[in-house]
Parts: sequence; C-alpha cells; structure tokens
Amino acid sequence: MRARGALIVAALLLCAGCAAPSTAPGDASPDASIATASAGTTPTAAPVPAPTGTLRAGESWLTVGVAEDQPGGVYLPQAPAGGTDDYRCFVVDPHVAASSFITGVAFIPGNPHVVHHSILFRVAPAQASAARAKDAADPRPGWECFGGPGLPATSTNPIDNLDAAPWLAGWAPGGKENVFPTGYGVPLDAGSLIVVQMHYNLRHASGAEAADSTHIRLRVTEKPLSPLSTMLLPAPVELPCPAGASGALCTRGTAVDDVVRRFGPDSRRLIGGLQLLCGGDFTNPVSGPTQSCTRTVRKPVTVRAAAGHLHLLGRSITIVANKGTARERTILSIPVWDFDNQSARPLAKPLPLQSGDTVTVTCTHDPGLRKLLPELQGTPDRYVVWGEGTTDEMCLGILITS
Repeated sequence: MRARGALIVAALLLCAGCAAPSTAPGDASPDASIATASAGTTPTAAPVPAPTGTLRAGESWLTVGVAEDQPGGVYLPQAPAGGTDDYRCFVVDPHVAASSFITGVAFIPGNPHVVHHSILFRVAPAQASAARAKDAADPRPGWECFGGPGLPATSTNPIDNLDAAPWLAGWAPGGKENVFPTGYGVPLDAGSLIVVQMHYNLRHASGAEAADSTHIRLRVTEKPLSPLSTMLLPAPVELPCPAGASGALCTRGTAVDDVVRRFGPDSRRLIGGLQLLCGGDFTNPVSGPTQSCTRTVRKPVTVRAAAGHLHLLGRSITIVANKGTARERTILSIPVWDFDNQSARPLAKPLPLQSGDTVTVTCTHDPGLRKLLPELQGTPDRYVVWGEGTTDEMCLGILITS
C-alpha cells in the first residue's frame, strides 16, 4: 500500500482515550444541534457550553472548532461522487508555544444528526506547511480526506507511515470525555497543528439541516509526562449478501468498484492490502461473516485501554493477545456490538506486551441487519467490503499504549 493507503486504515474511530469515561463537560445531546436558518440565510452555530470538569494541577482548557473561521461558525457538509458521506479535514492551531501534553479530550458534536465520527491527528511542526497547503488548495473549507489527512510520508515503510500524522484522539457515538491517567498524556510539540477529520453521514439531512460546528475541548499541560500512543489493528471485511439475495452489488467485483467510485482508488488498494497484511488471498479472499487478523508487536508496550470500531452490520468484536498460547489474554470482548457506545475501555490491569507477542482482532458482521435497522432501510443488498461510508463496514481494534 502507498503511504496514504496505509493511513486509510485509520479511517474510523471511536473514543481513543485511556481512562474510564467521565461525564463530558458540554457533551451535546441529540437535540443540541445547529440552529436551523430560514431560507436564504446562513445557519448559526449554537453556543459552546462552558467546561464544568475539574482540572488537575498544571492543566488548562483549550477549545478548538472545525468551522470557527466560516460564516456563522458552521460548515455545510457535501457528499461527493453521489454518495452520502463527507469526510473532511480541518486544520486547527492550538497555539502551543512550549512542548506540551494533551491529558484529556471531550468532543462536542455540533450536529449529532450528521456527525458519524471524528479523529484528531497530530501534525508535527515539520509537517505544518504541508497541512496548510492542502487546506489552501481546496476551494471549500478544509479538504476531502477519506482515510487520513494525506500528509507526506515520513518513511518508506507503509506501516511506519501510520504515524506520519499520528492519532491524538477520536470520537464516535457514545463517546464521553476521556481523562487520561495521572502522569500520562499525548505529546504535542511547540508549533504543532491539529487536523480534525470529520465524517458526516448525510442520508437523513442536507443543506442547512446538516450544518455543523463541532468543537473539541482539550486538557493541556506543560508538565513532563509519560507519552501515550495508539496501535491500530484492522482486519478485512468480506461479507457476502444474505442467502437468497441477488442483485448487481452482490457480486464482489461490482461491490468493490462501487466503493472505489465513491471513495477513490486508494480504497481498492486498502481492500487488497488488508488481505496481504492479514495473510489472506489478494485475488480470491475467503468470505464469511467472521474475519480476523493477527499482528506481531514490534516493540515493548503496555496496553492501558482498548476499543473497537464497526459500523451498523457489526455483531461482535474481540481483541486477544497471544491467542492459542499459554499466555493468551483477552484484551477486549464485546459480544453484542452497540454502534452507539464506542468508548474506549480501560483495562483493569495494564497488560505488558513484548516484542514478538501477537495481537488478534476478530469481528463478526450480519448482513441480515440491513433489513432490520432503520438507518439501513432502502439500501440494496451488497457484498460488503471495507469502506468509508456508514452503509459500508469496518473491523478495527484500537489499543491505547504507553
């Protein structure tokens, strides 16, 4: 995979914090959306609630918004290529003058009716000009960014380039404020920027109804802390149509072409690349409701929290360390997947992993849910592969490590 193709593996998220969720200061309720403007006027963003959480010694609040420089303080999502999903990246400047650490993250979705998920990427000072250039090159606010922000590669190894713009945090339905354990934080060097990737699903809203003014409230400290990072564990999705279903999209090749039409040629590279990464067959992958992938740990880490990410056809997900050995340990087990509760789950006891240990993510999807869920009503049966859209699917394990 190319560097950007590797970054596409990061296109999803859920809450990427590493402490038990607390009550999020200013979390928006489903009804706390953008004030709808009358015809011919610009929608106006709702006020951002003041923080109510208690700061720890040395912490301060920092709030950034995706559309603070736009008319009315809102962004109007538009789905490209005749699809229903808009992935948009916005550059925000935290104005960090000294090397700092992020110690907590709270997302305040401006329009929960259309915000599917959001990911924050750290942009090192050396990458700042590239991020600004991508922003300036697109006539609309921000830029289209299926997968990741698409910043220049920093290594010839595609896996290393998952860190070309490392994750800072993320949000998906059910996510609350994540306050990292005392003594730990995500490093943010002086002069760094943040890219906020927003995934908007526009199946049930458009125009002014879809206007968004998402904000992110960060806890920041200049105290030296132990750094946290994110390990991504993707697995393929190869889900056939349910028994008895027919149609053009029930053919794998046609379904893959449809994903590529909506999200670009990197999608095809990702679908094939996941087979190569996970020991599958590039041209004739094994299909079925359950798929898995085993990765080898490249350097010692301690797992402190875990999360999973699937879409609406998801049934279950597990993450298991050293599966099939005497040292097997379940890191995450969600036997009944709930799309509306994707918060990271702290481990009761942090798990050290050594170089050479393995981590296996396994997901089960159910094509029959397409007929049962209101969100998917009216969508045609299809062979489902990894795709960026809400009506496509993913299988992603996420480990928060130190």
